[in-house]
Amino acid sequence: MAANGGTESATEPPGLETQRREIENLNRNQQLRAGDSWYLLDKRWYGQWKEYVDTGDQNSSSYPGKIDNAELFEDLDSYHLKERLAENEDFVLLPAEAWHKLLSWYDMMDDQPALERKVIDLPSTVKVEIYPVEVHLCLFSNLENTVTAQFSRADKIHTIQQQIRQQFMVSESSECRLWMRNTDTSSERLRNLNMTVLDACLSCGMTVIMETRNADGTWPTSRPQIMRNSAEDQDSYRGSPGVCGLTNLGNTCFMNSALQCLSNTPPLTEYFLKNLYLDELNFSNPLGMKGEIAEAYADVVKQMWSGRHFSVVPRVFKTKVGHFASQFLGYQQHDSQELLSFLLDGLHEDLNRVKTKEYIELRDADGRPDQEVAEEAWRNHLRRNDSVIVDTFHGLFKSTLVCPECHKVSVTFDPFCYLSVPLPVSKDRVLEVFYVSLDPGAKPTQYRLIVPKAGRIFDLCAALTQATDIPPNQMAVADVFNHRFYRIFRPDESLSCILDRDDIFVYELNSGFLDQGSEEALLAVYMRERSHYRDYGSGSNSYGTSLFGHPLLMSIPRTRCTRDDLYELFSERLARYVRPFDPSEEVEEEDEDEEDELYTAQTNGVSDDEGEEDLEVAGPSKKEEEKQETAQTEEHNSGQSEASLNSKGEERADEESSIEQDRGSSTEEGQSACSSTDTNSQDATDGDQGAGAEPSGKEEEGVEDGEGAAAHIFVKPDTRPVGRGRSTEKPKKALFTIQMVNSNGTTERGTGDVDGSFSFSSLTYIAIDWDPDMKKKYYNENEAEKYIKHPSMDIPHQQTIVQLQECIELFTTVETLEEENPWYCPMCKKHQLATKKLDLWSLPEVLIIHLKRFSYTKYSREKLDTVVDFPLLGLNFSDFLLKKTVNSDDPPCTYDLISVSNHYGGLRDGHYTSYARNKDNGQWYYFDDSKVTYAREEQIMTNAAYLLFYQRQDKIRQPSVPPPVPATDQPVNHITAQTTDEVDANSSCVSMETD
Repeated sequence: MAANGGTESATEPPGLETQRREIENLNRNQQLRAGDSWYLLDKRWYGQWKEYVDTGDQNSSSYPGKIDNAELFEDLDSYHLKERLAENEDFVLLPAEAWHKLLSWYDMMDDQPALERKVIDLPSTVKVEIYPVEVHLCLFSNLENTVTAQFSRADKIHTIQQQIRQQFMVSESSECRLWMRNTDTSSERLRNLNMTVLDACLSCGMTVIMETRNADGTWPTSRPQIMRNSAEDQDSYRGSPGVCGLTNLGNTCFMNSALQCLSNTPPLTEYFLKNLYLDELNFSNPLGMKGEIAEAYADVVKQMWSGRHFSVVPRVFKTKVGHFASQFLGYQQHDSQELLSFLLDGLHEDLNRVKTKEYIELRDADGRPDQEVAEEAWRNHLRRNDSVIVDTFHGLFKSTLVCPECHKVSVTFDPFCYLSVPLPVSKDRVLEVFYVSLDPGAKPTQYRLIVPKAGRIFDLCAALTQATDIPPNQMAVADVFNHRFYRIFRPDESLSCILDRDDIFVYELNSGFLDQGSEEALLAVYMRERSHYRDYGSGSNSYGTSLFGHPLLMSIPRTRCTRDDLYELFSERLARYVRPFDPSEEVEEEDEDEEDELYTAQTNGVSDDEGEEDLEVAGPSKKEEEKQETAQTEEHNSGQSEASLNSKGEERADEESSIEQDRGSSTEEGQSACSSTDTNSQDATDGDQGAGAEPSGKEEEGVEDGEGAAAHIFVKPDTRPVGRGRSTEKPKKALFTIQMVNSNGTTERGTGDVDGSFSFSSLTYIAIDWDPDMKKKYYNENEAEKYIKHPSMDIPHQQTIVQLQECIELFTTVETLEEENPWYCPMCKKHQLATKKLDLWSLPEVLIIHLKRFSYTKYSREKLDTVVDFPLLGLNFSDFLLKKTVNSDDPPCTYDLISVSNHYGGLRDGHYTSYARNKDNGQWYYFDDSKVTYAREEQIMTNAAYLLFYQRQDKIRQPSVPPPVPATDQPVNHITAQTTDEVDANSSCVSMETD
C-alpha cells in the first residue's frame, strides 16, 4: 500500500496509447493557478514510463513498475528532499489530475510520501513551490519540546494551528493564539489565521508557539496585572462571574464605567465568552483596528467573567484605545459616552463580516411608502455593515427635512447605535448674592434669588428689589474675588457671564448706575494694609501693601471729592467695624533708623463679644491656596498693561477653565465673603511709575486705567508722611490714608490738584491704606466679615424631576437647523435652514439612551443635574414608534433596564461609576472602579444617571443561578478591606508582546 499515495492499490490501467494521450493532454493544457497542487515525479521513472507507453507493448521490458522517488530524497528515513534539485533534470512537475491517474495505474513504493507542492503567487511570477517552509512547532508551556513540520507559503496560518493541535493534542475547545519567534528570540503575534504563510513572512528555521488561555481569562505570555490580596494566591479566589472591579489607572473611571455597562450587556458578553468573535475578526478592514480592539476587549471581558479576580487592571486595553484614538492618550478625564461611542464603532469594524464594502448610492423617498424606503435603507446598511454590534445595538430612525422656501420634503431612514436625548431645560436659575445696604450699621445679607437663565443683570436687581424694596437702578452688581472687583457689571450685561461659583455682591447706591458726566462718581474702594518696612529689593523706596476685607462700591457727589470729605465719608461707611480715632491712643513715632528693621507679624483684629446672635456668622471666604496662587500670578505678570474691569460689551470667552482652577468654591455659611487678608504683597509705587498692573487671579479684562475715562484722574500730592519716620514734623494723625490705585489695587495713580481735591471719572478705584498698628487697634476684622442669612437661604432648592418619556418626546420634536449646519435643498439649489424631525422606526435588542446632561452653547457651558425618572422594568416604546403602513412582524418594544453609567460632579471635575444587573443571578451591583457592592433598586435612579442600557424583555433570560444574599454596604469583592498588590506578570514569565 502506498503511503500518502491516495489509493490502496493500483487499478487496471487503460491501453498504453490512451495513457500517453491523457497524460500529454493534461500536461499541455494545465495552467499554473495560485493555490493549485502539483506533484514532483522522479525524472528517471517518468522517462522510463514514456519509453514504455511509446512501445505499445504492455509486456515490454521497459515497464517502469511502482512510482519511485527515492532519488529525490536525502534519506529514506526522514524523506527530506535533496537540496538544489533541478526541474527536468532531477524531476518533472505533473498537475494533480495527471499525478492521480499515474498513481492509480502504477501505485507507489511503500512508505514513500507523495511530493505534493502548491502553486504560489509571488510578486513577479506564479510558480510551483518546490521547497516549502520548514518551521518548528511547540507549546508555550514546554518550549523545549518541538516538532518540525513543512508548510506551503500558500497555506493559511489556520493550517499551522490545526497541525499544532494534532501534534500536541490540544482540545478544539481551548482558546489559543500563535506567536512566531525569530532566531534572535524576538516574537510577534500571528493574529490573522486567514493570512498565508507567505504574507505572514514566516520563513524556514522559525518557531511557531501556541499558548492557551488560562482559566482566569489571562494569557500566559502577557498576563495583565491582577489586583489581589497579597497574602492569597489568586487561584484561591472564587467569586460570581462578572462581579469584578476595574482598577483606576489614573482618571480612567470614565472608561471603567463604560466597560462595566458593556460587560453586563448579555448578548455581547456571551458572544465573546463563547469565542464566536474568533471567526469574525476582520484584519483587512481599513476602517478597523486590525482586530486589536476586539481582542483587547475580549481579554478584559474573559477576565471579568472568569470569577477568579477581585479586580482587573485594564492597562493593555487602555493602551490599545490610546493607540487608535489619540484623544484618549494619557490620563486626563474624558466623557464615558465618547469612549463608548468609539468602542462600539471600533468593535463593529473589527468584527465586520463584510470584508469588501461596496459603494451604495442613497436614494430619497420621492413619495414612496415608508415601509419600502425603510426596508431598502436597512438592506443597504447591512450590505456594508454586518456585525454583532449591528445585531445588538443598531436601530433605524426616520429623518424628515422640510425646506422653508419651496416646502420640499426629504425623507431618509438612517441607522443609529444609541439615542442622545435632550433634557428639558429650566428657563430659570438660582443665584446667591450678598446685598450691601447704604446703612453703615447693617451687615451684608445673603439672598437666594430666582432669575431668568437668559436674563440680564437688571433682572437680578429686579428680583432683589422684591426682597429689599430698593429700586433696581440704585444697585450695582460686582463679582468679588480675592478682595478685589473681578468685574463690575453693567445693567445690560447677560447673566450667563456669572458662574454658580462666583461671589456676587450687590451694592445699594445713592442714585442709579453712573455714566460719564454724572453729578456723582462711582468709587470702587479697596482695603489695603501697608507693611512695616520698605521693599528696597524691588528697586523702589515704597512700602509693600496687601489687600484685605470686603471692597466697597460707593456713589458720592463730585462736590465732595476732597481728601477731608472722602475721609469723613469712608469713616461713616466703615463705622460698624472701625471704631473712631482716640487721640489718647496715638502710636508713638519711631526713630528714623528703625524703618529698615523687619517687624514680627502681628495678629489682626480685636476681641469681640462672644454672645453674637445666631444669624450673624463669619462671612464666606476664598480658599487660602487661591490667594497664594494669585500672588504668584501677579508677581509673574507685573509690568504688563493694566486692565479695566468695567469695560462694556466684554465677554468671558475662554475664562472658564482658568477660573475653575484659580477660584474657590461657592460661599457657604460660616465662611467669609472675602478672606480676611490677601497675602499677595505688592509694591505701591508713586505717581506714573506703576503703569502696569498684575492680574488678580482671574483673567483681567478691558483697557488700561490710564486710557479712556480713567485718564481724567488727578490726585493732590500727599505732603503728609507715609509710613514711619519720614519727617521730624509731627503729622496730623488719621486712621488711614487715601490713595488712587489701578483696578487691581496694586499700583498707585495720578498727581493732585493744589487744592487737595480729586477729579474722578465715572468709575475710579480708591485704596484705603492702613498702618498695621492702626489696623490692629481700630479695625475689627471679625465684625467686618459677618453677614446675615435671609430666610430665602433656608428654603431647600427643589430639584426638578422629569420623566424619561419627556426626554424622548423632546428628541422627536420638530426643530430648525442651526446656521452652522444648513441643508442643501435640491429644489432651491441652495442651503436652507430647514425644519427637521426625527422619528423612531425600529429599535434594537439593546437600546442605549444617552442623557445629554452637558450643555455647550456659544455663550455658556453647564451640567444639568436634573433627576430623570426612568423605569427599571417595562419601558414601553409603542407610543414613540411610527405605525407601519402594512402588517409587519416587528418584535415587542418593551424594555428592562440592565445597566447605568453615572457621572457625579461638574464640568471640569467629576467621577464616573455604574450600576449593572448581573446576567447570571439577576442581582444589581454598584461598580466604583475596583470596589463592587450590592445595590438596591431604589438606589439606581439619581441625578447622576448619564447612560441607560435597556434590553428588550423577550430577549432577557431568567437567571441561571439564585441571587446572593446582599450584605449591607459590604464590598462584594472584599478588595478594599485587604492589602492589595499590583502584580506585573511580565516579571515572572517571558513577555512576547511586541506592540
